[in-house]
Amino acid sequence: MSLVTTRASQLRSCTTCASNRVTEIVMTLTDGSSVDFVSCHACESRSWTQAGRALDISTVLTKATKPRLGSAAA
Repeated sequence: MSLVTTRASQLRSCTTCASNRVTEIVMTLTDGSSVDFVSCHACESRSWTQAGRALDISTVLTKATKPRLGSAAA
C-alpha cells in the first residue's frame, strides 16, 4: 500500500498505450539540463522530455556524457 495517494485524474499516462502504470523521474544530466524520464510498466516504452519537448535517446546520451579531460588533439 502506498503512503502517497494521487487521484487517477492527476496521474501521468503512457503516450504509447495510455496506461497510468508509469514511473516518472526528473533528472539533472551531466550538462546541467533537467529532463523528465517516463517508463511504462505496461508496454515498457520509455521517453525523455525537456521543457515539454520530446528528446531522442542520442540527445539524452550526449547530454549525459561526461567530457573526457585531456582528450583534445595536440
